[in-house]
Amino acid sequence: MLPTDTSNATRSAAEYLLTVQQPQGCWEGEMVWCPVVTAQVAITRHVVGLPFSTEDAAKILLHFERTQTPDGAFGLHPEHSGSVFVTSMVYVALRCLGASADHPLAVSARSWLHAQPGGILSVPTWGKFWLSLFGLYGRDGLRPLVPELALLPSAVPVHPIRFYCHTRYVYLAMSLLQGSHAKFDLGPLADQLRQELFGPTGPPKTFREHRYHLSPSDAFEPPNLLIRAAERVMGWYDRVPVRKLREAALQRCMGLIQRDLDATSHLTISPVNGVLNVLALQARGADRALIEKCVRGFEFYRFDDAAHGLRYSGGRTRVWDTGFAVEALLANPEAARAHREPLQRAYQFLAEHQMTKSVANRDPMFPDRALGGWCLGDAAHAWPVSDCTAEALSAIFGMHALGLAPDDRIPDSRLALAADFILSRQNRDGGFGSYERARSPRWLERLNPSEMFTRCMTDQSYVECTGSCLTALSRFRTAIPLHAPKRIDAAVRRGARFLLSRQRRDGAFPGSWGVYLTYGTLHAVRGLRAAGYLPTHPALQLAAHWLVAHQKSDGGWGEHYTGCLRQEYAEHPTSQATMTSWAVLALCGVVGAQHLAVKRGAEWLAALQREDGSYPREAVNGVFFGTAMLDYDLYRAYFPAWALASTPAGS
Repeated sequence: MLPTDTSNATRSAAEYLLTVQQPQGCWEGEMVWCPVVTAQVAITRHVVGLPFSTEDAAKILLHFERTQTPDGAFGLHPEHSGSVFVTSMVYVALRCLGASADHPLAVSARSWLHAQPGGILSVPTWGKFWLSLFGLYGRDGLRPLVPELALLPSAVPVHPIRFYCHTRYVYLAMSLLQGSHAKFDLGPLADQLRQELFGPTGPPKTFREHRYHLSPSDAFEPPNLLIRAAERVMGWYDRVPVRKLREAALQRCMGLIQRDLDATSHLTISPVNGVLNVLALQARGADRALIEKCVRGFEFYRFDDAAHGLRYSGGRTRVWDTGFAVEALLANPEAARAHREPLQRAYQFLAEHQMTKSVANRDPMFPDRALGGWCLGDAAHAWPVSDCTAEALSAIFGMHALGLAPDDRIPDSRLALAADFILSRQNRDGGFGSYERARSPRWLERLNPSEMFTRCMTDQSYVECTGSCLTALSRFRTAIPLHAPKRIDAAVRRGARFLLSRQRRDGAFPGSWGVYLTYGTLHAVRGLRAAGYLPTHPALQLAAHWLVAHQKSDGGWGEHYTGCLRQEYAEHPTSQATMTSWAVLALCGVVGAQHLAVKRGAEWLAALQREDGSYPREAVNGVFFGTAMLDYDLYRAYFPAWALASTPAGS
């Protein structure tokens, strides 16, 4: 590759980033997952008698058309070849939206399902559960979900209140529905779906023998012997539950669900559990107005455009994207001063969306503080996160340092609340959790019943959350040194030790929320440098050595998502702008911007850039629940802008 002048690319990347800022001052790109959330929203609205309009139904069909694979399937993520779970949910949704069995989307999806080993009977447990709600799968083929676990003492590790928060609320609603034998009438459509899904032979007389049948396309973590033994015991009880105990358990589950609905103004932590909440409310005979409020809450997660149709994302990312976008623009101080007005609008957005209310009543057993935090999306979501708070705080201090904050800057007392929130998410091992501190031991992951997902039972310490938190806390103690200095110093030391303990022998750091070692290494390097570790420290030198060794011949970096599944490095066939930016940023913190690897990375980014300063869509870059790969749409906008601004021509 010939040397490339990166100064124009740096300017173009920043200018493009400014063009995608939203009127309210934030940045937000879609967090792309798969069409299953949209499908379940459509099914749920149909079931509760609040169907989509004809216009919106057509837009959803367009989205399904855009996400269907050439052979008719729908994948668990944008690069997945096909999932029986996702395809079955989309198929039911198609029919609920009014598409006929002869619709091209339905014909190809049905053909793919019938061609899979075991067909619809091999759908994972989550799919079996959904189909059973509509009489499309027998209850005798379901794995037991007993709501009575919610009545256990909170100290018991398997109490649902100790699960990772997303898993917790899915379990509460699913166990309520299954424990109450909930069933929803689809009318004549049910008979049609049974014939279409099971083929000419129809459904089997009994489903029991298919309980653990699982399609290879969905079998990321099949149930182990320990799970099967535990489920055998729960199954014995579930066949003859104690009536009063069961009703108390159902009320307890509903009470916990209602607390979260109240705390989030019916948005819930995600539409993944939100749709289940609506079905649970319907099954319990809830007030119609409450059900309608919850259905309106789905719209918080709505995306709608001519290119991709109408769909629902698993989450919003306004604060997350805004924090990184601001930091990217601040990386070139001279250019940042020229863009004072858009940066100040971003600052005002962050100021408006800091959490200023308590949500302790949502979870009285573990009343983690929320005051001072920032959510992934915005304050309406009411689920603040450690690294979202940290990146927002780092962006704010960056603007303070350059004198770019508006006159009504955020008072130090509120920034102190943010630091206290971050401190509240530090675990005993020194690392930082995401939504919450660790509530349960890691061995609980061995009881993961999901089959499709891994590492989804517990909220533990993460390399990238820890790196972000150390960065923010270090900036905080410089800017506001009199607030809790001893606590912050101790937290930074413990966090740095956690990061060092997670480094692999080859020098890389594992990520949990991005693909995979490149992402983890970037955040570990940021955290260690912020904690005061010099570039000459052996751990940082080893990390830099790993990055340089994995630079591709064209100057870029590329990592394949399958490394997340195998917990190892997997090289992508082509270099990726997002991962190249991560590597360049990490190396700048260790070997400096003048290093040849950094220059070659910046030149590669400059050469790939399009005329408008943007970058083409590329491989998935995020991950959730170990196997649910995500594509954060704006990663390819602000990370390249940040990386280019950090190199010699850009600074």
